[in-house]
Amino acid sequence: MEDPNTFHYDKHSQHVVEKHQQLPPTPPSSEDNASTTSTQSEEVDIPLPPPTRFPVEVLDQDKKTPDAHVPRDPRLIRLTGVHPFNVEAPLSALFNEGFLTSPELFYVRNHGAVPEVKEVDIPDWEFSVEGLVERPMNLTLRQLVAEYEQITCPVTLVCAGNRRKEQNQVRKSKGFSWGAAGVSTALFTGVAMANLIRKARPKKKARYVCMEGADRLPNGFYGTSVKLNWVMDPNRGMMLAHKMNGEMLRPDHGKPLRAVIPGQIGGRSVKWLKRLIVTAEPSDNWYHIYDNRVLPTMVSPEESANDPNWWTDDRYAIYDLSTNSATAYPAHEEQLGLVGGPTNYLAKGYAYGGGGRRVTRVELSLDKGKSWRLANIEYPEDRYRDAAQDLFGGRLDMSWRETCFCWCFWSLVIPVADLASSKDLLVRAMDESMNIQPRDMYWSVLGMMNNPWFRVTISREGDFLRFEHPTQPALMPGGWMERVKKAGGNLANGYWGEKLGGEDSEESVRETATEVPMKKEGLRRSISIDELRKHDNDNDPWFVINNEVYSGTSFMKEHPGGAQSIISAAGLDTTDEFMAIHSETAKSMMPGYHIGTLDVTAQKTLSEPEVHTVSDNGELEPMFLRSKAWTTAPLHSKQIISSDTRIFTFRLAHEGQIIGLPIGQHLMMRLRDPVSREAIIRSYTPISDPLKTGYLDVLVKVYFDTTATKGGRMSQALDALPIGHGVDFKGPIGKFEYLGHGVCNISGTERSVSNFVMICAGSGVTPIFQVFRAVMKEKSDPTRCTVLSGNRSIEDILCKEDLNALAQGNEDRAQVIYTLTKAPDGWQGLRGRIDGKLVEKHCHQDEKSLVLICGPEALEKAIHLVLRQQGWADDQLLFF
Repeated sequence: MEDPNTFHYDKHSQHVVEKHQQLPPTPPSSEDNASTTSTQSEEVDIPLPPPTRFPVEVLDQDKKTPDAHVPRDPRLIRLTGVHPFNVEAPLSALFNEGFLTSPELFYVRNHGAVPEVKEVDIPDWEFSVEGLVERPMNLTLRQLVAEYEQITCPVTLVCAGNRRKEQNQVRKSKGFSWGAAGVSTALFTGVAMANLIRKARPKKKARYVCMEGADRLPNGFYGTSVKLNWVMDPNRGMMLAHKMNGEMLRPDHGKPLRAVIPGQIGGRSVKWLKRLIVTAEPSDNWYHIYDNRVLPTMVSPEESANDPNWWTDDRYAIYDLSTNSATAYPAHEEQLGLVGGPTNYLAKGYAYGGGGRRVTRVELSLDKGKSWRLANIEYPEDRYRDAAQDLFGGRLDMSWRETCFCWCFWSLVIPVADLASSKDLLVRAMDESMNIQPRDMYWSVLGMMNNPWFRVTISREGDFLRFEHPTQPALMPGGWMERVKKAGGNLANGYWGEKLGGEDSEESVRETATEVPMKKEGLRRSISIDELRKHDNDNDPWFVINNEVYSGTSFMKEHPGGAQSIISAAGLDTTDEFMAIHSETAKSMMPGYHIGTLDVTAQKTLSEPEVHTVSDNGELEPMFLRSKAWTTAPLHSKQIISSDTRIFTFRLAHEGQIIGLPIGQHLMMRLRDPVSREAIIRSYTPISDPLKTGYLDVLVKVYFDTTATKGGRMSQALDALPIGHGVDFKGPIGKFEYLGHGVCNISGTERSVSNFVMICAGSGVTPIFQVFRAVMKEKSDPTRCTVLSGNRSIEDILCKEDLNALAQGNEDRAQVIYTLTKAPDGWQGLRGRIDGKLVEKHCHQDEKSLVLICGPEALEKAIHLVLRQQGWADDQLLFF
């Protein structure tokens, strides 16, 4: 038998591949409107897979997700943030690969985590055939390959959400924003599903085949169903596949076994297949009922959420794909020169039908649909019909099949002068049943099956023509729909949101925005940036939308995308991502999770993305920090203090520039994820002297990932930062400032202090160190300082040498005490945690004493309780 874990070609497949290995991948021809035929099967020029490179490295954004075992191609555009993984390729890259799509650019629709399947376990992957059958079966993949005839077929899979972002521009649906590249084609090798069902012998009342995968999701395993008579019809081509383009399925595509349902939406092709269940009724799986449906256009998100009958009505379930097409060239933002350039332009794109129906015509219009031009169509799928041979371990025999399950490519030569005199290029396709793409959009709650005419606008800019596609996928800006909407146009007015040329009487209709309340009525809680940052973890994640703070803790188990979607947003402003992805129904749920509003300082910190480099009058700034703008400084050097502690030195704008940070205050640092552009923002207190010029030093304790816990996002990002890479800074922020000689400013009120008690742990020493240094360096400052530094080991004591040096010679007004919970032999300091006895023994209390506290949240809470029990008032305690 053939080992399903083997990735080599059979001899004939290898011969075919070698014969064509010098040829480019399968670019669509724009010259030929007929399929290539041959009477000699071995010499048929069939499209072969494009060159492929198996990704070997897990991308950084996946390393902290349940998909940390899955290498991926960085070119893919993420549609739902970091996790779950839902992606499409850039449209031009997808089209340029030709008829067959490489596995690394093949679109992915995952509802949750990818099941991890070890290579050694693949042959023994087990699945069942059960339900209304006389002979229930349990089979391994090894048996499936050895005991059943293997076939190889080209199939185009399409996500039901393909082109959904166009619907989301008109009105937000419940689905995320696919562009026009949610479509891909591959050669799948496996077994006809009918052969398995036939052997199991369906009973008389059997009408459906339900499928269930191994991907465990918030609402159970993913599952769906198709009709039994479809499965048994050889012209429907339904199969179980274990190979894709001649190699084992990759993890994102169902490794090691998946269903392939040609001509139907991708949601019916269940991945990581574990069960085939023959039933009398359609699947009752949650994902079959509440996904992949087109509800009537008048049903609002609210109505669909309040009345489950809309979802259980099987008339609204979608199976066969709708006829669709899109333009690849002109590409989005492509420019075409009008001077000295070609006189003709070759427009190109793709089209596909549903249910096995052939696309029989593609038409283009340059006058808003008043007249049409017939495009040429190439059908690469037909070339396989004349190739009766074995390919990739399966029989390639399609000569008898009359159905079409793959996309085709259209092209048309257009005079450049015609393009220059037009405002847009419209494309529509028709199949053999006369199903034609509609002019206008049919909006629905889930935003699926979007297939109106594909419109590319044409703008003349000097001696160039500039082309715009309707949208760009996910959160990517661009597209004429976004432009028109921002200008106030109503995208549903029948004229694509614009007035028809020369029709001055046609007034532009403005959209009326319907806002869904997302705040808890009567809530008046104000939340600081530091309070928000304490909840950037997976225990109690908070996130921000439009300056309002929400807790995701109670919804993590129920979230459709899983808890990781919420955890990835913890501590961040997720306004853009949330508003782009979530429906009105989701927004209406938000008051239940609303916990407060960011205070003014926090809002300024998160809401101003601009980065400042020079002063408003063009001169060099004397101070680096600005309170109302981010300022960038490149990383100059990194000094390793210990295994997990670094001093990062950043170069300021010029040698004479000072930081501009008052003593006792801190600044914000911001890094952006290079792929998602998601901002990571944290508060730090530099250890640089405030008067130091040209450079900024930041002491950071790096919290690395462990097998049990996740580390710090910012500290690990900083540790991986290459020299010369810029980091954004903003500040100063903070409610405390030391003015000197015992005078402090706390929340705008000056206060005189004679004695500081400074309690810290770990990297919490940095603001303490700033104040302590300021007092000790000024010999005339009479203020006394007692520092209690609690840590686990000697290595964890930060700034120890500097603190000791400052205390030396100032014994009359300085005392520095260290205590360790895991002290080594020979340790001469204190042992144990900072507790009530230690505080009471070493901390002098009077009405002019002030306690400064900075450390982990557990330490701050414990010390707060201890000090209150010892009679300290809350206004004598200041937490950084």
